[in-house]
Amino acid sequence: MDDITKTAPASKPAAKKAADPVITEIVRNSLVAVTEEMKINLMRTAYNMIIYEALDFTVGVFDARGNIVSIGLGLPMFIRGMSETVKAKLEHYGAENIEPGDILLTNDAYITGSHLNHMTFTAPVFHDGELVGFSCCMAHWPDVGGTIVEGTTDIYSEGLQMPIVKIYRKGVPNEELIDLIKMNVRLPERAMGDFRAQLAAVKTGEKRFAEMVKKYGRDDVLNGIEAIMDQSEAAARARVRAMPDGVYEAESFMDDDGINVGQRVPIKVRVEIKGEKMTVDLSGVSTQVQGFYNSGKTAGYSCCQVAFKCLTSSLDLPINEGQFRALDIVLPPGRVVSAVKPAAMRMWMTYPMTIVDTIFKALAPALPEQVIAGHHADLCVGRINGRRPKDDSFYIYLGGLIGGGWGAKYNSDGRNAVIAMNDGDTHNGPSEQVEAKYPLLVERYCLRPDSGGAGRYRGGLGAEQVVQARHPIRFSSLMERVRCKPWGLSGGLSGSGNAVALHRFGKDDETQFPSGKAMNQVLQPGDAYILRSGGGGGYGSPLERDLASLEHDVRCGYITRESAEKNYGAVFVADSLKLDIAATNARRAEMKRQGLPHDEPITEIIIPFPAAAQPQAPAPEHAKMTEEERVAFAMQCRCCR
Repeated sequence: MDDITKTAPASKPAAKKAADPVITEIVRNSLVAVTEEMKINLMRTAYNMIIYEALDFTVGVFDARGNIVSIGLGLPMFIRGMSETVKAKLEHYGAENIEPGDILLTNDAYITGSHLNHMTFTAPVFHDGELVGFSCCMAHWPDVGGTIVEGTTDIYSEGLQMPIVKIYRKGVPNEELIDLIKMNVRLPERAMGDFRAQLAAVKTGEKRFAEMVKKYGRDDVLNGIEAIMDQSEAAARARVRAMPDGVYEAESFMDDDGINVGQRVPIKVRVEIKGEKMTVDLSGVSTQVQGFYNSGKTAGYSCCQVAFKCLTSSLDLPINEGQFRALDIVLPPGRVVSAVKPAAMRMWMTYPMTIVDTIFKALAPALPEQVIAGHHADLCVGRINGRRPKDDSFYIYLGGLIGGGWGAKYNSDGRNAVIAMNDGDTHNGPSEQVEAKYPLLVERYCLRPDSGGAGRYRGGLGAEQVVQARHPIRFSSLMERVRCKPWGLSGGLSGSGNAVALHRFGKDDETQFPSGKAMNQVLQPGDAYILRSGGGGGYGSPLERDLASLEHDVRCGYITRESAEKNYGAVFVADSLKLDIAATNARRAEMKRQGLPHDEPITEIIIPFPAAAQPQAPAPEHAKMTEEERVAFAMQCRCCR
């Protein structure tokens, strides 16, 4: 796995006999059902919202060599990380030293490719004493210890590092290791709830896989799995063959690494299509950075595999190893998506989204009807911690996940307020749940007008969420693609970038964070944090947008009148929102002659590192208010801005 070039999984061994087509189809659907049941059991038993509401996890079953058999719908970036984690556990112990009842655990960031919050449990599956597969679950724990301040520069400050261990041996829990975990997390009861939920998920997968093998026979099931992989491989190769041969390159940028604020980080990709093979070369991606945006090599592999699957087998189930045999990946060690120890990994998920976007950008000339313009490419989260007023208990809340705009494509507008590429099936947290569990008030959650890039087809709109602190809290948000905005294609304009701001109680103006990095900010009662996700890039010239669609967008508030005039050449009848068709066509012709509209260039500036705010006492007149009066005043103040 340390080779510079990683070819998609090695060819499988020859099957002992031809697969039974009927059993193969039963196995295909059973595998999807197994991972769906694992997913449901985890959701129903987890303790933390990030799992049971946001669905920040993935489950899967694997063959005896750790190859993907079926991945449950979840986070796309876990596709390769889970498989390589299973393989690492297999290599660590050896198949001969893994026994029924064992549960293997690690959160090693350089194996999983992600941050330490992702605990990965694996259960072996046996049939008549023979190891036939694995069941695995990777899920996000809100806290694994480490500093609660965001600006990390190495892995050691980010929490408990659990090497590959047997957390259960032959069905017996390793209480010493469990106690070690409890001692290193801030909320041990909740952590142990998620611990047990993940155990339930992997035991479910183990049980169902074993039942399937017993019911239909070892050889028929395993041969059926090989047949499914072969079918997936054949379909992917056929779709690659239909693509035009050539070498395609693209470049984009990240705003910074969170430490060297304002210094852009380059993302360069090279894609070669030759016959039925695609090679994605990430050698031009930035070397690992000082800040906390690095991820491990399996995340780099996943970037390429996610893009490849979107282009070749987006809806094919189950997700399996065969779908990636037509893909080669070139990824040297020490890049931001192949980082080596002790690189900080806390925000591991952010850069990979833009790498996927940039792969699509590279292939846009070759596949204009299959790729979209850039999307907002950030989870847009806020990290909140504080103490509940009723019992002084400490809490951690991962807020946001508000969704943002996706890029337009050749024949349709982009989607509004959809989760970023990295996180596929992740959901936002319901406002009612947030307010019930934490001393927070969701004042507003809405679409951002004008955030979608202008184009013949408009980019999707981002979202805005305003959340008021009802008691003192600490807040951090680490936004990316604030200045390096989601790009348009074929003449479409860029969408708005992501943004974060604070509104102090009783003040008229917001506190802006031009870098998108708001670290360790103290909010008093009545203060609010504001998360704004970017929009998607547009496709095609805005001057070619259908006038009926443009008028509809203005009436719905998706586009303001001012933006319609500036970017789309609109002319309205008097003070109405009705377009003057003749005048609009004339203005569009003149704008086209002048080379308008166009994107504003990204300015090269160095933004000062954001200082952490110090606690501030409320103004005397505000301190005298009751909680209800303070909430009403704060909402009225912000609504009238």
